[in-house]
Amino acid sequence: MTGHNREEISEATRLHVLRGLRRGEIRTGIVSAIVNFGVFVDIGGVDGVISVAELTWKHVSHPSEIASVGDELSVEILDVDLDRQRVSLSLKALLPDPWQEFAATHTRGRTLSGLVTKVVPFGAFVRIADGIEGLLHNVELPEHAADAPDSIRREGDVLRVEILDMDPVRRRVALTLPGTPGPTSAGDAQPR
Repeated sequence: MTGHNREEISEATRLHVLRGLRRGEIRTGIVSAIVNFGVFVDIGGVDGVISVAELTWKHVSHPSEIASVGDELSVEILDVDLDRQRVSLSLKALLPDPWQEFAATHTRGRTLSGLVTKVVPFGAFVRIADGIEGLLHNVELPEHAADAPDSIRREGDVLRVEILDMDPVRRRVALTLPGTPGPTSAGDAQPR
């Protein structure tokens, strides 16, 4: 490598390395950079990117919650674009899907505790299992709370909720408060 510019060597070998990558292949690499939209991983002379959506099954605010520069990661190659010289990677593809276990062990009507993770104008998202959030829609709140839903749920609150409806294919769960007769039926619910 003496006498050669690093960029020249990298450019000369880049296409060769890219051509050797295959979709579905598992590679080990080193985190080279973290940006708002994802994590760059050096997989043998080529940087691939793991988008935020492919980092984990859980919601994260920033990629730095999952990885740090210098970390060694095993990743799955999702796509190799030779024309644009880009490699898309996934860390999530190598992790167990929390929906498989959740759908097998939880049914409509089950009551459980959950953490309010986000309040939106139409309701609140409640984490009911690792990697699983459900929607507690405002219409599912008791009548006395209809005008002041924040009196029932705020971010960080722990609530007892009941599974109103579940759609594992779309990865959505509609929630209600136990014992609260809501005006919607399970078919009308808009689960997340």
